[in-house]
Amino acid sequence: MEYGLPSMKSIKSLKSLVKKRNNAQEVSKSGWMKPFLALMCTALLIFWYKTTNIQFEQTEIEETDYPFDMAKESEPITDRLKGLPRGIIQSRSDLELKPLWSRSSLRLKGVEMTNRNLLAIPVGIKQKGNVDAIVKKFLPANFTIVLFHYDGKMDQWWDLEWSSKAIHIVAQNQTKWWFAKRFLHPDVVSIYDYIFLWDEDLGVENFEPERYLKIVKSEGFEISQPALDHNSTEIHHKITLRSRTKKFHRRVYINRGKKKCSNSSEDPPCTGFVEGMAPVFSRAAWFCTWNLIQNDLVHGWGMDMKLGYCAQGDRTKKVGIVDSEYIFHQGIQTLGESVHSAKKTTAREVGTRRHGHTTFDSRTEIRRQSTWELKTFKERWKQAVEEDKNWIDPSSSSSVKKRKSNDNTRRLRRGSSHRVKHKRA
Repeated sequence: MEYGLPSMKSIKSLKSLVKKRNNAQEVSKSGWMKPFLALMCTALLIFWYKTTNIQFEQTEIEETDYPFDMAKESEPITDRLKGLPRGIIQSRSDLELKPLWSRSSLRLKGVEMTNRNLLAIPVGIKQKGNVDAIVKKFLPANFTIVLFHYDGKMDQWWDLEWSSKAIHIVAQNQTKWWFAKRFLHPDVVSIYDYIFLWDEDLGVENFEPERYLKIVKSEGFEISQPALDHNSTEIHHKITLRSRTKKFHRRVYINRGKKKCSNSSEDPPCTGFVEGMAPVFSRAAWFCTWNLIQNDLVHGWGMDMKLGYCAQGDRTKKVGIVDSEYIFHQGIQTLGESVHSAKKTTAREVGTRRHGHTTFDSRTEIRRQSTWELKTFKERWKQAVEEDKNWIDPSSSSSVKKRKSNDNTRRLRRGSSHRVKHKRA
């Protein structure tokens, strides 16, 4: 019997058999592979969701413990601190006075931090009596007191019973914002819940700090101020004027004049506005405000119109005026008072001759400087907005519409949820 090469027919039948077997295997594989892949994808999605949720919760915890976002500074600071063991590093401070000695029992227990709020005031000796009245209101409420002595006469304050409990900082002829920029850095005041940066000429007969803070916290005000008494010497904006029928307000309504304010108004000073004489900042709002203060523009003109950007959200809701706890603004200007000089005045110095001396009118020069700083601040803001292509103005019309749309959506969801619960009940 002879064996020759397989015929073409037998080869085709063999190929057909192999192909069918392969197809059967592929069908078998695809039959269990699809459910397996679907299961794997589901498991990965669940793992991703849980991981993201844990990271989000951890971020919220970290933000609560460390309210200031220091991510941009962490890398270079870490590089500079490589010579230290990590556990010994303390990146924050405070303005609490520490005893030179204490009993051993207190050292073992540690001193608990009770002062969680800060009052900082620029002061001159002529307003000593008024400042004394202000501080006596705040000390019982466990406030830390910082006095910025702009006239250099710190030694004349030691006779006050509370003076040794306050922090005294001296710098001749410097403004409130100059002091704040240099001595109230966010890392230094991070333990305080609220920072009161007040002027020295405020009457506090109708003001109680604890009641004020209770309202601020309940209403979620990140930036606020007490309303001004109607008899105050200087009232520059109607929104700061006290309403006798309200506990607080967020906006003002004006129908007369060039500037009209209505429910649709979104810009200061119609809403989202406090004035510079008695602002109160939350910890987070102060972090933003401190960065807004220009190092060389010391009078702060123009800043009040931009403080709403530091309100940590919608300035029409998170900035407010408290009416039930109000103050009296005396409008006394003592910083840079007219001084006597034996030198002859220059062309720019406005003065008069008195008893052979020249009186230099510093108030006129201060106003000129303030006006120039206002112009400079506005120009810097405009330039910064133009250069930062990624910045989106939260108060722009599109942002406001989006925010209102989101608010309406939340209201509808809450309403539907309430109806569902009511039906179930």
